[in-house]
Amino acid sequence: MRAVSLSQDPVFSSLKNEFVCGTKDITGAPWSGYSGIHPMTAGAVHTTNGAGPHNIQIFILAQDGTVLTCLPGYWHPEDLAHEIELAKKLNAVWIDPKLTSAQKDAKFSELHLAHIEDHPGAMRKRSRMQGFDQKFEQKNRLETSDTILSKSGGKAGAPVFKTTDVIFHERVAAQPFRKYSEFDVVAFSDYGRSKYDKKEEGGLPAIDLRPEAVEKRKKKQEMMAKRRDRKPPMRRGGRLN
Repeated sequence: MRAVSLSQDPVFSSLKNEFVCGTKDITGAPWSGYSGIHPMTAGAVHTTNGAGPHNIQIFILAQDGTVLTCLPGYWHPEDLAHEIELAKKLNAVWIDPKLTSAQKDAKFSELHLAHIEDHPGAMRKRSRMQGFDQKFEQKNRLETSDTILSKSGGKAGAPVFKTTDVIFHERVAAQPFRKYSEFDVVAFSDYGRSKYDKKEEGGLPAIDLRPEAVEKRKKKQEMMAKRRDRKPPMRRGGRLN
């Protein structure tokens, strides 16, 4: 299922007027994941912040390619706009000639960690980690995962997980003002399953887009339409004469 984010305001206008935008195909990269088939004809939806961290990362860079921030996976337009404003502040720090490199790095980490407290309540609610990602972290990394706030503080002794808005800020704060080529994307995007496939269309399996499968569905639909046309109209109480 396609997600709605960059194409909606307030993000769209900001990106159009203030940024140079680009994409990079990460197929085959050490950190890249995979997902079910999401047809272009399917409806676009909102999902939770941070969903699909292996499949997409949203970098915001300074003019010289220095990483100001990076968001893993999908992000709601309002929340992404909130992070863009932080990136502008970080850019001002980066280009400030009065600050030393050490001072800039310290300010970078400070701003990222402080920004967690500024997140609106709605953003925190939209940043709950996907259930299948929580299960993966619990099963495989209970003792080591930085996504877990408490190993047994939840319902029935289950772990309590941090929200993805907290996770990404903490991880970015540990890599202050890195060049894009030096940013550790593997460590940054590594939480949850590599495969992302929520099967949003009412729990149906992903649609097979192979030409032969598309043609088969088309013929089946045409056959069903012909049957409907041949069937006499019905009314309550019996068949029309």
